[in-house]
Amino acid sequence: MRIDIITLLPELMESPLDHSILKRAREKGLLEVQLHNLRDYTPYKHGQVDDYQYGGGAGMVMMAEPLVRCIESLQKEHRYDEIIYMTPDGQRLQQQMANQLSLKKELLIIAGHYKGIDERVREHFVSMEISIGDYVLSGGELPALVLTDAIGRLLPGVLGDETSALTDSFQDGILSPPVYTRPAEFRGWKVPDVLLSGNFPAIEAWREEEALKRTRERRPDLLDEG
Repeated sequence: MRIDIITLLPELMESPLDHSILKRAREKGLLEVQLHNLRDYTPYKHGQVDDYQYGGGAGMVMMAEPLVRCIESLQKEHRYDEIIYMTPDGQRLQQQMANQLSLKKELLIIAGHYKGIDERVREHFVSMEISIGDYVLSGGELPALVLTDAIGRLLPGVLGDETSALTDSFQDGILSPPVYTRPAEFRGWKVPDVLLSGNFPAIEAWREEEALKRTRERRPDLLDEG
């Protein structure tokens, strides 16, 4: 899979891509991520990519021309399955969306800034708009990294145990159950006996029950959606 990201701050994004799961995915050749500095595509002096919004009001807007130049330049070499704009008013990112995007071959992500991007870019180029939550950040770089990580870890061969991703929270619409590791007793706090029993049907039943219990307590909305 290839993911291209249009950004004003490529340096901000480099470190997360060079560590942990994303680093492993890239080293294995399973995921290619390329960062594109939007300022390299502007025809305006001093690398200008933003301007005042028509109609007045506080906050600058990312200009259409630099974005379109960048997108069209990349489109000459790549056929993107989706052109994604990270924005607070987009569709909220959920696990099933990440699952679906992980099946694609090439994605282009736009990391916005200021008050957003010129609406004409959204109307004529963007095919998906995604939010990572109901809050506003300083820019779209962190959301773009969140999306890239959520997708990248799902690619076959990235995780050491490919079944691990299948048991994550939200994969089956509920939260994951509690997990424990050695020692079996720590400061008098004991691991549930069933997990030490070797009775795998009983263990699975316990996990399902605990997952539902945790979901009811912490995210009842997930059960309502189901």
